[in-house]
Amino acid sequence: MADPITIDGSQGEGGGQILRTSISLSAITGRPVEIVNIRSKRPNPGLRPSHMTAIKVMTDLFGARVENLVVGSDWVRFHPSDRFAGGSIKVDIGTAGSIPLTLMAVVPAVSLSNNGVEIEITGGTDVKASPTIDYVGSVVSRAYQEAGIKFSVEVLKRGYYPKGGGRVRCVIEPCKTAAAVEYLNSRLVEPRIISVCSMLPKHVAERQVSSALLVLEKNGIRCHNYSRSLEQSLSPGSSILVYSVSEFGGPYIGGDSIGEIGKRAEAVGQEAAERFLESSLAGAAVDPHLADMLVLPLSLANGTSRYRIPRVTEHLRTNLEVASRIVGCKYDIQTLEKGFLVTITGGLDSPAVK
Repeated sequence: MADPITIDGSQGEGGGQILRTSISLSAITGRPVEIVNIRSKRPNPGLRPSHMTAIKVMTDLFGARVENLVVGSDWVRFHPSDRFAGGSIKVDIGTAGSIPLTLMAVVPAVSLSNNGVEIEITGGTDVKASPTIDYVGSVVSRAYQEAGIKFSVEVLKRGYYPKGGGRVRCVIEPCKTAAAVEYLNSRLVEPRIISVCSMLPKHVAERQVSSALLVLEKNGIRCHNYSRSLEQSLSPGSSILVYSVSEFGGPYIGGDSIGEIGKRAEAVGQEAAERFLESSLAGAAVDPHLADMLVLPLSLANGTSRYRIPRVTEHLRTNLEVASRIVGCKYDIQTLEKGFLVTITGGLDSPAVK
C-alpha cells in the first residue's frame, strides 16, 4: 500500500476546502492522503461536523478506510479502495450544514472516477460561508458540463440557519476523463435572477429582485428574466442569485447573497448584483468563486485549460497548490490589463493517478 501524501491543512486560506479537495482527489486517483494541521489558524480549529459529514459520505461511497475522523481532530488519513457504492443514497448533514459544499466534494469525485450516483442530501441549502444551492445548480453545473462532468440539482425543500432541514436531490453521471476547456469569452450575456424567500412575506423576494435590477441598470445592464418565489423551510430565510451563463467559452459568472436578521432585502439584492458586476464589468469569463471550484476537475483534464477571472483569491491559490501536490498538475496565474488568466495543465501522467 502506497504511503499517504501529506497535505498541510493550515496552508493558504487554511479552511475546509483543503480537506474537500484532498479527499476528492484521493478518491479519484486511489492515492491515500493525510491532512495535518486541519484549520489550525481558525478560531475553532480542527474538524467540524460539516467536514466530517462530507468525509463520511466519501468514505461510504468509495469503500474507504479513514483514521481519526472525530470532531476537533487536527489530522485525518483517508485510504480509498477500488469499490464504489453506486445506486441511490441519502445523507443527513444535520442542522444547517452546507449541502452545496458537500456536493462540491462529492460531484467531481464520483463523476471523474467514472461512476454515477443519485444522492439526496438534507441540511442547509443557503447558508453563510457557502455558495447557494442555486449557484451550484445554475452556474457550477453549466461550467462543469463543458468539461464533461454532468450533474443535476433539484431543490426539494429550502434549508436555512439554524434548523436546516433543506433537501436536495443530485444526480451525478460518469465521466471517464475531464476535457480541457478555455473560458475566455468576455461578451455580455444578459443575466438572470433567482430570488427565494421562506417563512417570510413574498415581498422580501420581490424587493431583493427590485434592488438587484436597479444596481444592474445603473451599470448599463438590462435583465428581463427573473423569478421570485416563496418556498417551504423550517427556518425563515432568503437568497438571491444574479448569474450569466453561456456555452463554448463562457461566461460562467454569478453573484449570490443570503438574507440575515437585521439585513434588509434591498441590501441582499444589492450585494448579489455587485458581486455579479465584479466579474461582468471586468470582462471575466469565470467569477472568483467558480475559479477555485474548477481547479479540481481541470487538474485531471487531458490537456491545458485557461480561464479569465477578475481577481485572485487565496482559495484559488490554495486549491491549485493542493491539486498540484496530489496529481502533479502544472499551473500559472498571469496578470492581464483587466483581470487575470489562470492556466492549468492536467496531471494525468502523474504516477499518483490510477
